[in-house]
Amino acid sequence: MKRRTLLQATVATVAVMLSMPALADSMADAKAVVDKYASKVSAWDGPTSGPKGASGKNIVILAGDMKNGGILGVVNGVQEAAGALGWTVKALDGAGSIGGRTAAFGQAMALKPDGIIINGFDAVEQKPAMEAAKAAGIPMVSWHAASAVGPVPEVGVFANVTTDAMEVSKSAADWAFADAGGKPGVIIFTDSTYAIAIAKADRMKKEIEDLGGTVLEYVDTPIAETSQRMPQLTTSLLQKYGAKWTHSLAINDLYYDFMGPSLASAGIAGDGKPVNVAAGDGSESAYQRIRAKQFQAVTVAEPLNLQGWQLVDELNRAFAGVPWSGYVSPLHVVTSANVEFDGGPKNSFDPDNGYRDQYKKVWGK
Repeated sequence: MKRRTLLQATVATVAVMLSMPALADSMADAKAVVDKYASKVSAWDGPTSGPKGASGKNIVILAGDMKNGGILGVVNGVQEAAGALGWTVKALDGAGSIGGRTAAFGQAMALKPDGIIINGFDAVEQKPAMEAAKAAGIPMVSWHAASAVGPVPEVGVFANVTTDAMEVSKSAADWAFADAGGKPGVIIFTDSTYAIAIAKADRMKKEIEDLGGTVLEYVDTPIAETSQRMPQLTTSLLQKYGAKWTHSLAINDLYYDFMGPSLASAGIAGDGKPVNVAAGDGSESAYQRIRAKQFQAVTVAEPLNLQGWQLVDELNRAFAGVPWSGYVSPLHVVTSANVEFDGGPKNSFDPDNGYRDQYKKVWGK
């Protein structure tokens, strides 16, 4: 009996020793990704040539939900860039529902704009309206209307602007894995209404599991209903998993706008567990939470204002009949250690790479 016990203990010890190099490698890989994207962004790697800025254009922004900080940040960037060209901009709010976005699209078509910017919802959702816009010869560009960067010809999108969504998801998962010392218990929050949200959540799940971590649950809950759903959902998940839930991974910051009170009511400190990590977008409220160490530790931010300028540049290229720029905007892993640089005081990722002057130079302004 003693011999069997000794043999079992030896086998267990050997298994642990064999797993240690693998864990060390996984930790090193995860930390390398995080370090790469947590560094300051100061070099311009976008377009340096293109058509001169068109004049007198009237454009419409179709915003999926203006309560979403990422969508609002892009709207602000578009308005700023369009102002540099002297364009007129009308922003219409879809108010977080399919019906609202359908109505907004109908209003946009009635305005007979020179161009349309789809902002923060799946292009496929409004396919009939988009086909009508395409048939009317109205150029369209988009932000987060598809999971990939670049043209979406099947729905008439000249260029879809986003960071590399899979790199955003990977870096968020890598941070959580490293922060947990290689043993995270993760709950992932996503919204199956959006193809890009499912793609990002699937990528985070794969990364955590490939590294050797545990995904406790994959939660599909609508972004537009987070204010109603997240408080009770957070309480239920705490009761279900307790201390096993070490980290949250969400496809954007909005999920964490409404988790704090439930976590606090459960006696969890602002910098306690679960540690909340967002794979986008870098909203103002997320920056505030990270700075205060209150129920969010990380956002993998997109340069929302820069992306607004890129949308205007891509639309200008569409007007000129030239190909899209091919530019993929940079992402940034924002933590309490680096929140003050790359636009931190503005509560956004606004890289110090001179993008405004670069685009003005391209446009001849």
